[in-house]
This record gives sequence, structure tokens and C-alpha cells, in this order.
Amino acid sequence: MSRISVRGFAVASATAVTAVGSVVGVASGSVAQPNNDAEATAADTTLLADLPAGEQAQVQTASLTQQADAVAIQADASAKKDAEQAARVAAAKTAEAKKAEAEKAAKEAKERAQAKEAASRSSSSFPVQSSYTVAQIQAMAQQMVASGQYQCFSNIVDHESSWNYQAVNASSGAYGLFQALPGSKMSSVGADWQTNPATQIKWGLNYMNSRYGSPCEAWSFWQANHWY
Repeated sequence: MSRISVRGFAVASATAVTAVGSVVGVASGSVAQPNNDAEATAADTTLLADLPAGEQAQVQTASLTQQADAVAIQADASAKKDAEQAARVAAAKTAEAKKAEAEKAAKEAKERAQAKEAASRSSSSFPVQSSYTVAQIQAMAQQMVASGQYQCFSNIVDHESSWNYQAVNASSGAYGLFQALPGSKMSSVGADWQTNPATQIKWGLNYMNSRYGSPCEAWSFWQANHWY
């Protein structure tokens, strides 16, 4: 076996392409290419060939262990970097979800406030007439129902009475824009429930809000059941 210094072997092992290649080179008698600086200072160093076989194995094992430790440290650093990146991505997604929830809650709160304000308007705010056109009734509803809820509200009235505030169901007796049964229940908001569409609108809006939460929730129920 060629005479290789212990220090020279350590340097060669540290710069080998793979740990296995280092071991094979020593075992086959190939001379490792040491660092020039290392060779210059290793002349009086103990030679690998001069060591007992057991100590040679220890030197080789120590060199391979050092390489393995370096690889492990690099792997740990890479894993830590990946974990930090994953944590940042997860935090960003959580922040986006919370922002969306906050925006949704703010929108719903605004709609509830608008609905409360609209519902608080008295039907007496509108001049009493002997008769009303569909356009006039719809104009009343647009003033009393929150803008974000009006289309749902309108959909229900379209299906229930086609905006006829004097509509009567011949078989059940249901009455008015919302086909209240009995119609007299609308007297809870006004004695003129039979002739004043504004009174009926206020009653219908209160009914949808109290029973379903909003006209749009009432419309969702209507679509699923064809009644509300």
C-alpha cells in the first residue's frame, strides 16, 4: 500500500467526490491527491501506512463521519428553510381568510343596519291614495327595503301577487302583496292594511326579517320550497 499521511488522507477525504470513492481509493492502493499546503506541512506527520490496521480504520471512519456530519448540517438548514417558508405561506392564507371574514361581517352588519333603518320608516311617510300603480308600489318598496335586499324582496312579491296589493287567493283567502293568511295579521303594523301597500310592505319586510333573517334568506327558502 502506498504511504499516505494521516493528515493528507483527511484532506483528501474531505475533498473527494463521494465518501465511497475515498474509501475505495485507499483500499485499492491509489494515492489520494492531497492539498499542496497540507503536503508541505505533513512531511513529518505520522503516515497512514505506519498505523496499525485498527487505527487506519478509525482515521478513515473519522473522515467519513466528518463528511456525513457536514451533509446532515446542510440538510437540517435546508429543512429549516423549507419549514419557515411553509409557515409564511400558511400565515398568509390565514390572514387572507380572516380578512375575507371581516369584510363579510362588515358587509352583513351594514346591510342589517340599512334594513333596520328602512323597516323603521312608517307607512304614513307615503301619501294615502285611492289606488296605486305597480310602479308606485315598487317605488315605496325601494325606499323601505335595503338596496342589497330589494331584488330578493321583489322576487317574492312577483311570485306571490305580481305586486297587486289587493290580490286575494280564492281558495285560501290569503291577501295582499305577500298573500298573508289571514290577511288581518297585517293589522299589527297598520289598520289600513287592506288599502295601503306601504303598510303591507312594512309588514312583509318585518315578517321576512324576523322569520328568516332577511329578504334574501326568505327568497332562498322560497326557491327551495315554493312558499315562505
